[in-house]
Formats: sequence, C-alpha cells, structure tokens
Amino acid sequence: MADYDVFNGDADGICALVQLRQAEPRDTTLVTGVKRNIQLLKQVTPNGGDRVTVLDISMAKNNLDLVRILDSGATVFYVDHHSSGPVPASSSLISLINESANVSTSVLVNQYLRGSKLLWATVGTFGDNLKQVANGMLKNTDISREQRDLLEKLGIYMNYNGYGADIEDLHFAPADLYCAVIPYSSPLEFIDVERHQFDKLESGYHQDLNAANQVKPYIQKSATSAYILPDQPWARRVSGAFSNNLTNKYPQKAHAVLTQKSCGNYLVSVRAPLSNKTGASRLCSSFATGGGREAAAGINNLPSGQLDEFMAKFQHAYK
Repeated sequence: MADYDVFNGDADGICALVQLRQAEPRDTTLVTGVKRNIQLLKQVTPNGGDRVTVLDISMAKNNLDLVRILDSGATVFYVDHHSSGPVPASSSLISLINESANVSTSVLVNQYLRGSKLLWATVGTFGDNLKQVANGMLKNTDISREQRDLLEKLGIYMNYNGYGADIEDLHFAPADLYCAVIPYSSPLEFIDVERHQFDKLESGYHQDLNAANQVKPYIQKSATSAYILPDQPWARRVSGAFSNNLTNKYPQKAHAVLTQKSCGNYLVSVRAPLSNKTGASRLCSSFATGGGREAAAGINNLPSGQLDEFMAKFQHAYK
C-alpha cells in the first residue's frame, strides 16, 4: 500500500498537511508545486488500496482525475475551501468541503483534529489573509502579542513563497519548505531554531514588496484599483502578498494585480473588498484559466487581447 499527500504549495496547503502528519504520521509521496499549479491529481497514479490525501486544491479543477483515482480502488481524503463542483458519489471518498469566504483548509483540518495542532492552523489561516479568523482562533490561548505577530509573519511569508511561474522563482520549493517545518510541533519553535530560514523568507518578502510598492496603478477608481507588474521573478513572487496588502490597507476596495508573462499574457490575482468578500471567483471563472474563492481568485493565463475585457468586467463587478 502506498500513500500520497497532494497539497497546494502555499501556507494554507503546507500547514494543513503539517497538522495532519504530526497527528497521523505516514511515509508518503509528496505531490505539490507553485501555488497556481492546482491540477495536481494528474500526477497521481495509485493502485487499489492506496491512500490519497488532497489538501487545498479545487475539486472542480481536479474532478476527472479524482474520479480516475477512485476508480483505481484507492481511497481519498479531500479537504478544501475552493469551488468543489459536483462531489463524486463514492464510498472511497471522504470530503470536508466548505466554500465559506471565512474558512481556510487549515481551519477545516484544525476542526477535524479538534484543535490538536492549533498554532500551525493559525499560521496557514494568517497566510490566507484571514486575520480576523486566525486571531479568533488564538483568543483563549496564552499566546502573547509578540508570538501572535510571529505566527502571522510566518504565515504571510510562507504564502508569499508559493507564488511564481515555476519552482525556480521561489526561495524554497514547497515540498522542501514542508520538510523543513514538519519536525517542529510548534511554529514558534521552528522560527527559533531555524531562524536563518525565517530570515531568508522575511528579507525576500520585504525586498519584493518594496519593489511592488513603486509600481503606479493601471486603474485607480473609488471602488477598484488595478496594477500591472513586470515580467520579473520578484513580481511573480510578490503578486499575492501585494494583493493582500492592498486589500488590508483599503478594505472597501477590490484589487486586481496582473503580472506580465514572457508570452505577453498575464497572471491575475483578484481580491474582493474585505467589507464584501464576494464575486472574485465568479469574475475569474468567466475566463478560461480562472478560478478560486469568492474572496480571492485568479486567472493563470489571461490573453493580452482580453486585458480590456477583464478590466471592464472587474470594474463592473465592484462598481
């Protein structure tokens, strides 16, 4: 019997898996990639009796491969907060799906484990820019303000690390980052013992964010703002963090951050206003390579000829 762990390469995916494997250790094959690489089940070819755990990737985007895996005789444990589409009816599938804008995959795993790995759950939730939710999770703990800030920073930096066109853009390959943090029962212990790794993420984050802050808005309206970043590794790395920072700074506005690709097309991140976490998935899903959640979504490959169409739809969605 073989075990596969399939997970998004961002903070939420990594921290969801850290919780599970610290509570239920297994010797598994890791299947992950950059944050936007979500059709990960294509890489899994199990045999009957194998076990497949899937975390923080859209079931809708992996439906055909999920059915293939179930038909092989493998069992699947699937936890996610993105669009699921129709859930296959199978006794071999256990799914925990919640598409609420205020839920992360790390929250769902935390509930499944009855809070046994709470601090790692909060790191993943901070990484998904659910600050209020994460702070609420820490409310009745003895975590100090300083420690809370460290948990938030680690979540932000781990999430930032997942963005890029390919693994070469990242400071750490997601599988390597998972392997670096899994030995530590507490993220605070990881920060203390592996300070050089934390510092590497922190310095990269601030350097890239400073570069993004120099970019002038492409569109600046009362309800929306859009930015276009250049075809550079730093821009690909920071696109998600830059989007989240804009959203936190201007919670009444919707934001779109587009990153130019070498082919001339665009990678798109959309954030709905914090005051109205709706519409991002619907907007992005109207384009061929788009999807995500109602609060935060994206388009993997927006053709350059559809730039004006996207901008018009974006402004109409949040007028």
